[in-house]
Amino acid sequence: MRKLVLFLHSTLDGFVEGPNGEMDIGWVSYDADLEKHAKEILSTADTVIWGRGTYQMMHSYWPSVPSDPSASQHERDHAEWIEKTAKIVFSKTLEKVEWNNSVLVKEDVEEEINNLKQQPGRDMVILGSPRFAHYLMQLDIIDEYKITVSPVLIGKGLRLFEGLKEKTNLKLIENKTFDSGAIGLYYQTVK
Repeated sequence: MRKLVLFLHSTLDGFVEGPNGEMDIGWVSYDADLEKHAKEILSTADTVIWGRGTYQMMHSYWPSVPSDPSASQHERDHAEWIEKTAKIVFSKTLEKVEWNNSVLVKEDVEEEINNLKQQPGRDMVILGSPRFAHYLMQLDIIDEYKITVSPVLIGKGLRLFEGLKEKTNLKLIENKTFDSGAIGLYYQTVK
Protein backbone atom coordinates (compact mmCIF):
# COMPACT_ATOMS: atom_id res chain seq x y z
CA MET A 1 0.00 0.00 0.00
CA ARG A 2 1.23 3.49 -0.86
CA LYS A 3 2.05 5.90 1.96
CA LEU A 4 1.06 9.53 2.36
CA VAL A 5 4.18 11.46 3.43
CA LEU A 6 4.29 15.04 4.70
CA PHE A 7 7.54 16.82 3.79
CA LEU A 8 7.91 20.31 5.26
CA HIS A 9 10.61 22.68 6.47
CA SER A 10 10.15 24.18 9.93
CA THR A 11 11.86 26.66 12.22
CA LEU A 12 13.06 25.46 15.62
CA ASP A 13 10.11 27.32 17.17
CA GLY A 14 7.69 25.37 14.95
CA PHE A 15 6.76 27.68 12.07
CA VAL A 16 6.52 26.61 8.42
CA GLU A 17 5.94 30.14 7.10
CA GLY A 18 6.98 33.50 8.42
CA PRO A 19 4.47 36.26 9.18
CA ASN A 20 4.45 37.48 5.55
CA GLY A 21 2.79 34.35 4.16
CA GLU A 22 3.51 31.50 1.77
CA MET A 23 6.81 32.68 0.37
CA ASP A 24 8.19 33.83 3.72
CA ILE A 25 10.54 30.84 3.99
CA GLY A 26 13.91 32.51 3.52
CA TRP A 27 14.91 31.11 6.90
CA VAL A 28 15.20 27.53 5.53
CA SER A 29 18.85 26.43 5.95
CA TYR A 30 19.03 25.22 2.36
CA ASP A 31 22.44 24.06 1.19
CA ALA A 32 23.86 21.17 -0.87
CA ASP A 33 23.40 18.82 2.10
CA LEU A 34 19.71 19.66 2.46
CA GLU A 35 19.23 19.55 -1.33
CA LYS A 36 20.55 15.97 -1.30
CA HIS A 37 18.21 15.08 1.57
CA ALA A 38 15.19 16.52 -0.25
CA LYS A 39 16.11 14.63 -3.42
CA GLU A 40 16.30 11.37 -1.41
CA ILE A 41 12.84 11.96 0.06
CA LEU A 42 11.29 12.82 -3.29
CA SER A 43 12.95 9.82 -4.97
CA THR A 44 10.50 7.55 -3.10
CA ALA A 45 7.43 9.39 -4.46
CA ASP A 46 5.64 9.45 -7.77
CA THR A 47 2.74 11.68 -6.72
CA VAL A 48 2.57 15.16 -5.20
CA ILE A 49 -0.44 16.22 -3.12
CA TRP A 50 -1.25 19.94 -2.98
CA GLY A 51 -3.92 22.33 -1.90
CA ARG A 52 -4.97 25.18 -4.19
CA GLY A 53 -2.56 27.85 -2.95
CA THR A 54 0.59 25.78 -3.18
CA TYR A 55 -0.41 24.37 -6.56
CA GLN A 56 -0.90 27.86 -7.97
CA MET A 57 2.36 29.09 -6.48
CA MET A 58 4.34 26.09 -7.78
CA HIS A 59 2.70 26.23 -11.21
CA SER A 60 3.61 29.91 -11.53
CA TYR A 61 7.29 29.14 -10.87
CA TRP A 62 8.59 25.65 -11.73
CA PRO A 63 7.61 25.36 -15.43
CA SER A 64 9.81 28.39 -16.19
CA VAL A 65 12.92 27.06 -14.41
CA PRO A 66 14.34 24.94 -17.28
CA SER A 67 14.62 28.03 -19.50
CA ASP A 68 16.02 30.26 -16.72
CA PRO A 69 19.80 30.64 -17.26
CA SER A 70 20.29 31.59 -13.59
CA ALA A 71 18.67 28.35 -12.30
CA SER A 72 20.96 25.94 -10.48
CA GLN A 73 21.36 22.32 -11.53
CA HIS A 74 19.40 21.30 -8.44
CA GLU A 75 16.54 23.59 -9.49
CA ARG A 76 16.60 22.23 -13.04
CA ASP A 77 16.57 18.63 -11.77
CA HIS A 78 13.67 19.41 -9.43
CA ALA A 79 11.75 21.15 -12.24
CA GLU A 80 12.19 18.07 -14.42
CA TRP A 81 11.05 15.75 -11.61
CA ILE A 82 8.00 17.83 -10.79
CA GLU A 83 7.00 18.16 -14.45
CA LYS A 84 6.76 14.39 -14.93
CA THR A 85 5.33 13.61 -11.46
CA ALA A 86 1.59 13.14 -10.95
CA LYS A 87 0.09 16.14 -9.17
CA ILE A 88 -3.19 15.78 -7.27
CA VAL A 89 -4.71 19.16 -6.40
CA PHE A 90 -7.45 19.40 -3.80
CA SER A 91 -9.59 22.52 -4.14
CA LYS A 92 -13.26 23.42 -3.92
CA THR A 93 -12.70 26.73 -5.72
CA LEU A 94 -10.49 25.89 -8.72
CA GLU A 95 -12.36 25.04 -11.90
CA LYS A 96 -9.44 23.31 -13.62
CA VAL A 97 -5.73 22.53 -13.36
CA GLU A 98 -3.57 22.94 -16.43
CA TRP A 99 -0.12 21.74 -15.43
CA ASN A 100 1.15 18.52 -17.01
CA ASN A 101 0.04 15.37 -15.13
CA SER A 102 -2.30 17.32 -12.81
CA VAL A 103 -5.69 16.15 -11.56
CA LEU A 104 -8.21 18.28 -9.69
CA VAL A 105 -10.21 16.77 -6.81
CA LYS A 106 -13.05 18.96 -5.54
CA GLU A 107 -14.61 16.83 -2.79
CA ASP A 108 -14.34 13.69 -0.65
CA VAL A 109 -10.71 14.32 0.35
CA GLU A 110 -10.44 11.42 2.78
CA GLU A 111 -12.05 8.94 0.39
CA GLU A 112 -9.84 10.11 -2.49
CA ILE A 113 -6.63 9.84 -0.43
CA ASN A 114 -7.60 6.36 0.77
CA ASN A 115 -8.36 5.32 -2.82
CA LEU A 116 -4.99 6.68 -3.97
CA LYS A 117 -3.25 4.69 -1.22
CA GLN A 118 -4.74 1.49 -2.64
CA GLN A 119 -3.49 2.13 -6.18
CA PRO A 120 -0.16 0.76 -7.36
CA GLY A 121 2.74 3.14 -7.24
CA ARG A 122 5.25 4.82 -5.00
CA ASP A 123 4.69 7.16 -2.06
CA MET A 124 2.57 10.29 -2.30
CA VAL A 125 4.17 13.40 -0.83
CA ILE A 126 2.47 16.49 0.52
CA LEU A 127 5.09 18.95 -0.67
CA GLY A 128 4.44 22.18 1.16
CA SER A 129 0.71 22.95 1.45
CA PRO A 130 0.85 23.41 5.23
CA ARG A 131 -2.79 24.52 5.55
CA PHE A 132 -3.98 21.50 3.61
CA ALA A 133 -1.59 19.35 5.67
CA HIS A 134 -3.31 20.63 8.84
CA TYR A 135 -6.60 19.35 7.45
CA LEU A 136 -5.07 15.97 6.57
CA MET A 137 -3.57 15.74 10.07
CA GLN A 138 -7.06 16.20 11.51
CA LEU A 139 -8.25 13.31 9.32
CA ASP A 140 -5.34 11.21 10.67
CA ILE A 141 -4.39 9.90 7.22
CA ILE A 142 -0.74 10.99 7.07
CA ASP A 143 1.51 7.93 7.34
CA GLU A 144 4.91 9.60 7.65
CA TYR A 145 6.25 12.98 8.70
CA LYS A 146 9.56 14.06 7.16
CA ILE A 147 10.39 17.42 8.67
CA THR A 148 13.56 19.46 8.42
CA VAL A 149 14.12 21.87 11.30
CA SER A 150 16.27 24.93 10.56
CA PRO A 151 18.30 26.43 13.41
CA VAL A 152 16.35 29.69 13.57
CA LEU A 153 13.62 31.25 15.69
CA ILE A 154 11.16 33.61 13.96
CA GLY A 155 8.53 34.13 16.65
CA LYS A 156 5.41 34.21 14.50
CA GLY A 157 3.91 32.87 11.32
CA LEU A 158 2.05 29.69 10.37
CA ARG A 159 2.67 26.83 12.78
CA LEU A 160 3.70 23.33 11.69
CA PHE A 161 0.90 21.76 13.72
CA GLU A 162 -2.51 23.46 13.97
CA GLY A 163 -5.99 22.29 14.86
CA LEU A 164 -5.15 18.79 16.07
CA LYS A 165 -8.11 17.42 17.97
CA GLU A 166 -6.65 14.10 19.05
CA LYS A 167 -3.27 12.74 20.05
CA THR A 168 -1.25 11.19 17.23
CA ASN A 169 1.49 8.79 18.28
CA LEU A 170 4.64 8.84 16.17
CA LYS A 171 7.68 6.57 16.02
CA LEU A 172 11.07 8.11 15.26
CA ILE A 173 12.60 6.19 12.34
CA GLU A 174 15.61 8.37 11.59
CA ASN A 175 17.22 11.70 12.37
CA LYS A 176 20.01 13.48 10.56
CA THR A 177 22.09 16.55 11.28
CA PHE A 178 23.08 18.64 8.27
CA ASP A 179 26.15 20.81 7.72
CA SER A 180 23.99 23.94 8.12
CA GLY A 181 22.90 22.89 11.60
CA ALA A 182 19.45 21.88 10.35
CA ILE A 183 18.01 18.58 11.52
CA GLY A 184 16.03 16.06 9.47
CA LEU A 185 13.36 14.13 11.36
CA TYR A 186 11.55 11.10 9.99
CA TYR A 187 8.56 9.79 11.94
CA GLN A 188 5.97 7.12 11.14
CA THR A 189 2.44 7.39 12.45
CA VAL A 190 1.64 4.63 14.96
CA LYS A 191 -1.85 3.26 14.31
